[in-house]
Amino acid sequence: MPTAGAAVMIDWRRAIKGLQSMAALAESQRGERDVAVISLVGIAHYMSHVLQLALPPLFPILHAGFGVSFTELGAFVTLFYLASGLGQTAAGVLVDRYGAPRLLAAGLTLLSGSIALAGLAGSYWMLLPLAPIAGLGNSIFHPADLSILSHRVSERRLGRAYAVHGLSGSLGYATSPVLVTLLAAYANWHVALGAVGLIGLAAAAVIFARLPLLDYPPAASPAAGAARRTPYLQLIGQPVVLMAFGYFAMTSFAGSGMQTFSIAALTSGYGLALHAATLALTGYLIGSALGMVAGGFLADHTQRHDRVAMTGIAFAALLMLSIAVLPAVAAFMLPITIMAGMANGATGPSRDVLVRRAAAGVGTGSVFGFVYSGFDLGSSTAPLLFGVLLDHGAPHAIFLAIGLSFALAAPTVMQVRQRIAARAQPTAAE
Repeated sequence: MPTAGAAVMIDWRRAIKGLQSMAALAESQRGERDVAVISLVGIAHYMSHVLQLALPPLFPILHAGFGVSFTELGAFVTLFYLASGLGQTAAGVLVDRYGAPRLLAAGLTLLSGSIALAGLAGSYWMLLPLAPIAGLGNSIFHPADLSILSHRVSERRLGRAYAVHGLSGSLGYATSPVLVTLLAAYANWHVALGAVGLIGLAAAAVIFARLPLLDYPPAASPAAGAARRTPYLQLIGQPVVLMAFGYFAMTSFAGSGMQTFSIAALTSGYGLALHAATLALTGYLIGSALGMVAGGFLADHTQRHDRVAMTGIAFAALLMLSIAVLPAVAAFMLPITIMAGMANGATGPSRDVLVRRAAAGVGTGSVFGFVYSGFDLGSSTAPLLFGVLLDHGAPHAIFLAIGLSFALAAPTVMQVRQRIAARAQPTAAE
């Protein structure tokens, strides 16, 4: 017959088991919520990249059909990214003020609707005004996506969430040219753009239907007597934010050069056949995607994200500089570009964690919106320099410039880390 003490012990064991079961259930529910949030944001980011690249693969068709030059068609892309870059900083402020989920759905609707309407265009001049409208829709994604992930995904899965976000964008870029050209081949370019736009609108409807899952409480208004919210110009003027902006600008400058001019440089300066040069770029892009996946797991298992980012960027810089100064490495171009892509891709999740820490307490959307506009700056200026280098017969200098851009980005990561630590010290002292 059990004693009173034994009965109490049994009750305690049951209570402990009950608490453990409740904790396991809560963790399971958090995990399911995290997966759902990451999936929805990933779908939106994937569609944004599909829609961004919907028109350029059709330029040869539009060139013949509208009787316009490629320069005039390129103006569509210029207007798109100009509006996106300028709008992104404002989008970050709107995200902090009004919340990210509704703006994300609205941005995807605006971008998708613009591309669908482009499919109805009967002339070049009907097409052109849609470019800045689509660009404004595109400006929402980075500040909204990353704010949602930062607020709604558990800290222990945040690195992988950022990795999926980056990977979904890369997959969007990869599938868009195939999708639109196949649709254009089986029907026509009007149908191709209309179909892609309607797919985007369907994705926006899904986001609208799941807004409660993505929503998070807005930043609390300061109480009476409390410090006011940091003014926007003061916010983006902080050294830690400017350093992060510089990092994004330099890495995107290098990435844009690699994606747009590496094939021409490898064929003209290294004697590679077109298929071999194309394979080298494909290897870089595949390596970058694989690196993002690995970097996501790495970011979730380290606190020194600055070391991860610095090491990856420095290794990518070293490999690119070796291509510039050692022409003999042309025989090993594919493994070199794969490794460079993996090194660069692995830095992405840790980079986003660092930016999130830099934004702590001052406005996640505003900071992400501003620093990600560095991508637009780097991407828009790189073609000017790299085009001049190729026109002047300096293909090796392409990889020199890419390597130096990566190298210059590496120290900014340490500066971001040091600025974050310095900013935290007064708070800890209080």
